[in-house]
Amino acid sequence: MRPRSGSLTRAALAVGLMAALAAALPAAPAGAAGTRLPRTGFEISHGARWTGQSEERSFLAAVDRATPRVRLDRIGTTRQGRPLRLVRIGAPAPKSPQDVRRGNSVLLICSQHGDEPSGREACLTTVRDLAYAQDPATRRFLARTSVLVLPTANPDGRAADTRGNSEGTDINRDHLALTTPEARAMAAVIRDYRPDTIYDLHEYTPTAPYYVKDVLSLWPRNLNTAPAVHREATVLSRDFVAPAVRAAGLSTGVYGIWTDPETGAPVKQVAGDGQERILRNTAGVKGSVGLLVETRVDPLTAAEKADPARGNRRRVASQLAALHGAFTFLDRHRSRIEAATTAARTAGYADRGPVYLGGADNEPATDQDVLSDPPCGYRLDAGQLAAVERQLTLHGVGWRRERDGGAVVLLRQSRRALVPLLLDRRAHYHLTAATPVGRDVCAGGRAIRR
Repeated sequence: MRPRSGSLTRAALAVGLMAALAAALPAAPAGAAGTRLPRTGFEISHGARWTGQSEERSFLAAVDRATPRVRLDRIGTTRQGRPLRLVRIGAPAPKSPQDVRRGNSVLLICSQHGDEPSGREACLTTVRDLAYAQDPATRRFLARTSVLVLPTANPDGRAADTRGNSEGTDINRDHLALTTPEARAMAAVIRDYRPDTIYDLHEYTPTAPYYVKDVLSLWPRNLNTAPAVHREATVLSRDFVAPAVRAAGLSTGVYGIWTDPETGAPVKQVAGDGQERILRNTAGVKGSVGLLVETRVDPLTAAEKADPARGNRRRVASQLAALHGAFTFLDRHRSRIEAATTAARTAGYADRGPVYLGGADNEPATDQDVLSDPPCGYRLDAGQLAAVERQLTLHGVGWRRERDGGAVVLLRQSRRALVPLLLDRRAHYHLTAATPVGRDVCAGGRAIRR
């Protein structure tokens, strides 16, 4: 299905998209009754530079003060002392995680990699445009959908223009072990707010002639993703983001797959696996509709080579075009998304079915990677529990405390598939090698402590 005309994003995001596409930005777009809206450093410089940290702080504070649709929270601090901020948007802004969980919600994770700034710029202007939009469609959308935005997911990396954080860690490979403050902050948001959709904005360097599209996207490939959640994620990518990108005059494809330019046949798989430690896959395992979006960074024309600001504006416009499709999906598929995520998060209490330690939706799991009859739980001794208690808590995994100071982590809970990925010695990224236990040990109820 293609996005229909008249969607909320036509009004709410068109301002940002057109501004990014323009050769110059003479003035900020006007709000109600001619109100001048806050502008980012990127907009003020016409794309010649990216928005600075102090500019971001002032921009978000101005939006927060100006409208009841926005609430701004500090959810963590980086190793170098920079704040991690979460923006909550609604009509009015949701006051608590419970308010978010009562309706549909989306979480935008912007620029996990610090040297990929265009997603951050798109997120900042999206916050403003949703906050100030006056059209009825956007008002109606925000009345029943909470928008959560982490504008800068890697502030230290953004300041240093590095992929990793200040310790050199790739945050997008840390969503299981949670060794970084950035990943821990995101895990807490996912645990507390339970966003129905998690949308992750990145950039990539193409490899000609096999991997050169303007915008690429990829859904959770992890085999523990519930079928309905997987279906909605692929619909988001193929039927909404891709058509919106093409409508903006850009090319699009699937991330992680090199293709022959003549035949379109796959040539090489470089990043399309089902690793549970990558955010789009972590999202799927936790019952959210996940999507990774990557936009192309290199200059496309002689004009962009001569004037990097033109290329920067095109990069941000590419992100906004993809967001256009995503918001249309959220608007049109609201009931389907809620049904899929609710079913995925309650299925674990039945404690039935296999758990996959490997494989992907395009790569069948081997026999060694399938727990066809998983244990009902795993026992942690006191030392193991002390080592992983924080991660279990942040992931929203419950456990039952034992008299000797250890614990039993039951599979019969919402995060059922996540438990073996964290604790089974055969899992590729397990935190500790816990001891599988039998039904006699698991008897007595569900996990009760978090």
